[in-house]
Amino acid sequence: MSTEVISELLRTHIQRLVADGKRVDGRKLDEYRSLNIEKGLIDSAEGSARVKLGSTDVIVGIKMIEGEPYADSPNRGVLITSAELIPMASPVFESGPPRENAVELARVVDRGIRESGTVDFGKLSIAPGEKVWVLFVDIHVIDYGGNLFDAASYGTMAALTTTKVPASKLGLEDFPLELTCYPVSITAAKINNHILFDPILDEENIADARLTITTDENGGIRAMQKGLSGSFTSDEVIQIAETGRNIGNTIREKIKL
Repeated sequence: MSTEVISELLRTHIQRLVADGKRVDGRKLDEYRSLNIEKGLIDSAEGSARVKLGSTDVIVGIKMIEGEPYADSPNRGVLITSAELIPMASPVFESGPPRENAVELARVVDRGIRESGTVDFGKLSIAPGEKVWVLFVDIHVIDYGGNLFDAASYGTMAALTTTKVPASKLGLEDFPLELTCYPVSITAAKINNHILFDPILDEENIADARLTITTDENGGIRAMQKGLSGSFTSDEVIQIAETGRNIGNTIREKIKL
């Protein structure tokens, strides 16, 4: 995600620590930073949440409006996910149209929701073939301290748990958005053949490869996203998935609160 330049001295320091099973912030290689979730912060939104994963700070808002369905799914609601990386959040973010890193972030979050069937879009049809509910997920990064994929994913899921379908616009009663499952993403980075989880910014900057895996309550893998130029062995992917399932169970409970 980051293109920030890191000094060779810091690079060597992080690599030596990781080789000894240590990290610059004192965590274990498979330990996540503290996670704080606040819900219902935006009155004008149908759902909202703020997530702080260590120093990474993300706000997610959910809006729902009436719109036309896609031609290939005339009886299903629509999901549109976008991410805004404002310069205030990091010196590597630039103002203007969404860049590649913002598009990738939105796609990773979107895929986790879509491929897991978190929302039953068949229940968001208003007039079959003519009108459906369009669900907008807007991700706003306030502070970038590493691992935006997971922070944005947790924020989106937390916001969805608070979302109400604004049926009052149609003369009906608003009702909670029904969620079928709670997918959780886990991101690992590879540094000199060592795997660590929830990388901070400096670790991201020197990582050889990155892998994000989204799992559901049953441990099923729902989505994956590989990043950076390095690679993972099949054993490493299995290790990441297994660790991800264990960590995901704890995080899922926090999201559902």
